[in-house]
Amino acid sequence: MNASTRPGSYITAKDGTQLYYKDWGSGQPIVFSHGWPLSSDSWESQMLFLASQGYRVVAHDRRGHGRSSQPWNGNEMDTYADDLSTVIETLDLHHAVLVGFSTGGGEVARYIGRHGTKRVSKAALISAVPPLMLKTAANPGGLPIEVFDGLRQQSIANRSQLYLDLASGPFFGFNRPGAKVSQGLIQSFWAQGMQGGHKNTYDSIAAFSATDFTEDLKRFDVPTLIVHGDDDQVVPIDAAGRASAKLVKDSRLIVYPGAPHGLADTHKDQLNNDLLQFIKE
Repeated sequence: MNASTRPGSYITAKDGTQLYYKDWGSGQPIVFSHGWPLSSDSWESQMLFLASQGYRVVAHDRRGHGRSSQPWNGNEMDTYADDLSTVIETLDLHHAVLVGFSTGGGEVARYIGRHGTKRVSKAALISAVPPLMLKTAANPGGLPIEVFDGLRQQSIANRSQLYLDLASGPFFGFNRPGAKVSQGLIQSFWAQGMQGGHKNTYDSIAAFSATDFTEDLKRFDVPTLIVHGDDDQVVPIDAAGRASAKLVKDSRLIVYPGAPHGLADTHKDQLNNDLLQFIKE
């Protein structure tokens, strides 16, 4: 399919939800899944870079986020993964490299768990939530439920302020001594979050925190890159990146010293180059 015959900017999910997507460049497809409460715009640095390097880059706004429609139902990982499958199948992508950030890493994991890797050549999990964020008897290194209940309470009380507080503080590490604070990044995070639906972003807190991806990770059978910052205050590396690396066969973990959760922006040149080298291998 060439650029002139590609369909418009929306793909219809099985339940009629309209999924906005962007599709740039040509070549081997790289498919991006974004984090909460963001949109595909959060990948723009990686997409511009890789499209300029001769790849086709595709990213959709998760249902209820960004420019996609805001259904009351389906705001959980199984449906997120099926939506990703709909995008990949509708665009008839093959040998795709799946790249998931944070919640999007869970989406990629569940996609492989549910749909396999017949259209996938490689996967990359960036600051990703798997295997399980929530602390349980079987997952003592996770975060207590009170953390996520707090997010839900703040979302109901004043989600606009919640997004500003996350972006101004732990997400980009701007609460660390000596941090170089970017108002542009803060405003971009807030703007993307406020595009999302209130019910959708609220439900998604449970999706990214309480979904167990352990069995999904065990189904990975393609080369997998795992990138995580060791100062990630949102998705701690020990319970996430390091734990995932132990579960995924043929995986490589790259730790960014001192990097925060939002390293796709704060360390974008490093991530761009690491992704490019991984894709080329």
